[in-house]
Amino acid sequence: MSEIFTPLDAFLYWEEQAPNQIFLKQPINGQYVTYTYAEAGKEIRKIASALKSYNLPEKSHIALLSKNCAHWCMADIAIMMCGYVSIPIYPTLNATSINQILVHSEAKAIIIGKLDDFSVQKPGIPEMPIISVKLYNEDEGDSWEDLIEYHQPLQNINKQQPDDLHTIIYTSGTTGTPKGVMHTSGNLMVSADTLTTLFALPNNLRLFSYLPLAHVAERVLINAGVRLGGVISFAESLETFASDLEKTQPQIFFAVPRIWTKFREKILESLPQKKLDFLLGIPVLNSFIKKKLKKKLGLSEAVFICSAAAPIASSMVEWYRKLGIIIYQGYGMTEDCCVSHFNTNTDDKIGTVGKTLYNVKARLSDVGEICIKNECLMKGYYKEPEITASVFDSEGYLKTGDIGEFDHDGFLTITGRVKDQFKTDKGKYISPSYIELTLSKNTDIEQICVVGTGIPQPIALITLSELGKLKSKEDLSSSLIEGVNTMNPSLEKHEKIEKVVIMKEDWNVDNGLTTPTMKVKRNSIEKIHLQFYKSWFEMDDKVIFE
Repeated sequence: MSEIFTPLDAFLYWEEQAPNQIFLKQPINGQYVTYTYAEAGKEIRKIASALKSYNLPEKSHIALLSKNCAHWCMADIAIMMCGYVSIPIYPTLNATSINQILVHSEAKAIIIGKLDDFSVQKPGIPEMPIISVKLYNEDEGDSWEDLIEYHQPLQNINKQQPDDLHTIIYTSGTTGTPKGVMHTSGNLMVSADTLTTLFALPNNLRLFSYLPLAHVAERVLINAGVRLGGVISFAESLETFASDLEKTQPQIFFAVPRIWTKFREKILESLPQKKLDFLLGIPVLNSFIKKKLKKKLGLSEAVFICSAAAPIASSMVEWYRKLGIIIYQGYGMTEDCCVSHFNTNTDDKIGTVGKTLYNVKARLSDVGEICIKNECLMKGYYKEPEITASVFDSEGYLKTGDIGEFDHDGFLTITGRVKDQFKTDKGKYISPSYIELTLSKNTDIEQICVVGTGIPQPIALITLSELGKLKSKEDLSSSLIEGVNTMNPSLEKHEKIEKVVIMKEDWNVDNGLTTPTMKVKRNSIEKIHLQFYKSWFEMDDKVIFE
């Protein structure tokens, strides 16, 4: 398989070597629609032929707006076959954000797949060819199904080269306007190969794709699956997510911290902590309970389980380990194509993001900023040469914007973001990340944003978990005060949390307070609530209900 240098090479290899192997499994009304490598290849070539019929310029940019589904993967490969560049767009974005990306990226056409409500997004699409998929009840522009009926498979397939611009991935934007990160075909394969090597992943890997494919991590995971001739399954809906995952039992599972929080909530709803501890304490029941929970979560056959994209609390990792579920925390970003640091089964330390990977160079700047150099760094931000220049140092290291420290064993701990630091009115700088992680041990808390600009001490803005929402105000206040009182002695005087403010509404993508990958958008939250910090701080209560 040494001749595989690009994602297209990987697909073509398995299409030839294992044409009847199942490639994609798409649930529709509770039943799977499946595509073998050969069936997918035929459909992909016809869509590539249809794209070519639009007579677009060479290396045109083609947008992809869809939730994870079989047609996302096929569309991506069709774009490669044409020698075009893919512009993936988060399926939860509103019309304004979609328009911003389409205009900035100079997209010449768009493929519409599985969406929740395209009608509200449609105004964001300028005049351009549109392909939509009837299978997902979309009928805008040209029908995918009609195109594969009336077009012959593309004969002259583009020979994708490792240095070819493959995709422009727009960052999810925790701060400011999303930027278009340019990655080559070779970059995506280096990242996929790193993942498969690091965790010794098997051929015909079974995957469950659910985190947005517009995000680099899920894209790399899918490329790793194709590299290994994998079988990729999807969730039909949010309601069927748990059962779809349980049916799939993937061999590799990647989740962001909020997913792990949600899984824990669900377990504790049916098995409260005291009962769970009691059952796990009985030797004859211990392994039975663990095995049952792992199967119910869909993780009974997983050879690699990881958390990344945002920090996960050590207490959360330890909680899962008591269930026999080993979560390895890693670290990477869109700009370095996820190749940076990872814990592994031979080198693992809870609370860190692992050691520097074998094909990476890492160092800390004078202010503790993590700087990375690898073989798959981005080629820059699209149409932003000045911003691109600003994120590389004189030796070509990428300045990540994260602050960290290495321990004596070489494990890296992320201690904060350069831009997340804030100053209280005492003139003291605070990095909120550690405080937020420590507070998140409390299962009543769903999301946290520690703030303090213009007040003497920081305060914690939180949203409640489903478990927290079930408690009375008195019990909730006691729980939160206990958590703060337990944590504060470990903090410097100027870092100690003074108040906890419970938000009226959850933070989510729809209200613009989290990114599509569920990271809290600090700037947006501060913009709304900064005016209230002083009055909250001056209230007598320790816990304030907004």
